[in-house]
Amino acid sequence: MSQQQMNNNTSSSNIPVSERYWTLVDKADKKFSKIRDLPYYERNRYDTYFYKVFKVYTQLWKFQQENRQKLVEAGLKRWEIGEIASRIGQLYYGQYMRTSEASYLSEAYIFYEAILTREYFKEGSFQDFNLANKQLRFLARFLMVCLVLNRREMVHQLVNQLKMLVDECKRTFQDTDFKEWKLVVQEIVRFLKADTAFMNIRPLRYSLVLDPHPDVLPHVAAPVARKNLRLRDAVLSSYHHNEVKFSELTLDTFRMLQCLEWEPSGSFYLSAGGKNGQNGALGSSRINHSQDIADPTLPPNPRKAVLYRPSLTHFIAVLATICEELPPDGVLLVYLSASGGTTGHTLSPSGSGTCFNAAENITRDFQSHTIHSDGTSTSSMSSPSNSPNPSASQKKGDCISYHTGCLQFGNCGSGGLNCIYPSDLIPFTRRPLFIIIESDASEVFKAISGAEKGERAALLLSPNCSFPIGSSDASRHSVGSLLTIFLTAPLQAFCLLLGISGSDIEMDTYKHAESLLSSSLNDWGLTLATSDNLDPVWAQILGDQFLRRFLLRFIFCRAVLTLFVQTYNKEEFHPECMPALPDAVSPRTSAFQTAVVQLAKLFHATKRFVFTEAIPLPDDINSGTRS
Repeated sequence: MSQQQMNNNTSSSNIPVSERYWTLVDKADKKFSKIRDLPYYERNRYDTYFYKVFKVYTQLWKFQQENRQKLVEAGLKRWEIGEIASRIGQLYYGQYMRTSEASYLSEAYIFYEAILTREYFKEGSFQDFNLANKQLRFLARFLMVCLVLNRREMVHQLVNQLKMLVDECKRTFQDTDFKEWKLVVQEIVRFLKADTAFMNIRPLRYSLVLDPHPDVLPHVAAPVARKNLRLRDAVLSSYHHNEVKFSELTLDTFRMLQCLEWEPSGSFYLSAGGKNGQNGALGSSRINHSQDIADPTLPPNPRKAVLYRPSLTHFIAVLATICEELPPDGVLLVYLSASGGTTGHTLSPSGSGTCFNAAENITRDFQSHTIHSDGTSTSSMSSPSNSPNPSASQKKGDCISYHTGCLQFGNCGSGGLNCIYPSDLIPFTRRPLFIIIESDASEVFKAISGAEKGERAALLLSPNCSFPIGSSDASRHSVGSLLTIFLTAPLQAFCLLLGISGSDIEMDTYKHAESLLSSSLNDWGLTLATSDNLDPVWAQILGDQFLRRFLLRFIFCRAVLTLFVQTYNKEEFHPECMPALPDAVSPRTSAFQTAVVQLAKLFHATKRFVFTEAIPLPDDINSGTRS
């Protein structure tokens, strides 16, 4: 050891432990404030920032563990320990949002669970308003992590705690307005009411237990598939009047985000993941942020940028950045779910005209529930579409005229600043795009096909008019958008279309239906792969398990809505894709009518569909629940 190092060690040992600790805290705070507001979508640029700030928090966490007793004697409070752990959890969640690596999300859960178990923020929270707010923000952040990780039991536990804490705070701090936190509770309750256990019978994520392994997917002949593309990135965004959301995650974007991830097997979780250290805090071994919980033989999750009501300029900036980072074999998925235009004549399923007023007032939002500092207020601006009470102004089945030619992603008073036009996407077709439009204005996006600047785009377009699903008193988006449900949970979508809820279904019937649908989807995938006239646009993405699954579920959705009695021969209720798919997967072919009639038979709903020819039924089709 050099003389200088010896002098530095001696000097450091002379500084009181508490002073060294607070110096580390101050250093960590400064680095955290620099990374807190960095955009999620510029991933590669900010990797070094993350590791630097994480290194400081690792040092801080280890130091407080090794010197806990001295620091407590010097006045260290339990909530201050909890705040460090909460910051580390925020860092992990933020890095998950940038990379989509499941290990980061799991680590965030581990830290937040330890905070909850050790009750770091509980002591004195009803005497200190600021400490009560810290506990509320912690619960909101932990809720978000549990939602994305699909830990539903913990979600319900946290919701109950959040409700009780808000009520207790209202009684204790009578002069303080907790309206914002009441809205947070209403948001999550409404979200869970829409995203029921029925919608999650089968994981939305890609599960090797239920979905085919990538290695066994049928290959497309080389002359047809000139390239084999892989989904590397996705941009997910939605905006609808009165849509269900929690924080900045809407029901539609949540389901799409889930559907673009691998379902980790339980064997890949660390058995000691939730254990605490001997000193009552998390063990230092949990700081290993590179620990992977997923099957190492599987490809990584595609990276996802979830944009909450983006302005056009922000949306374009994100697209440009992601396209710049897209690898040569990569394809970018763009998912947009929004109403078309702001005013105009609307069309109901019966053909009668109604007018829909899309004007919205502005209320509060809670953007800081993601990675914003604990030291800031939890208020920012959003629309009353987050209110728990659906608007009565929009009738079931209403669809706005698409002649305005755009998607509206904000208040109509902002003009074109919140509108996304087909022409806005065309410059980015220099790279391969897989575009999903969920809108009553979806048809105008056909203009992209043929206008590309280098790579032909693949488009899945929702019906211009969406058939109402869910309960009779449900607003249009209280259960999510119809095509999106078909793409993420196809059998549940089929049941909802028939008016069947989870309480109406016998599990044996459901499992049989799931088996029939999975078999049909696999058969259709083989039909596409072996087709002589499959367009190269589709051929080059069939080898990607996520995009292949979306395409096959779209084909199922198209077949169901084409044959459904109430939408039969009504083109405005049928989804479309561009370029066209082979006639072999046309909804009116015998194979597709057979698949639909078999499912309908299970649910006693054959009379709800129109079949153009006699379809023989296998003898083992069992009776199921009544529609």
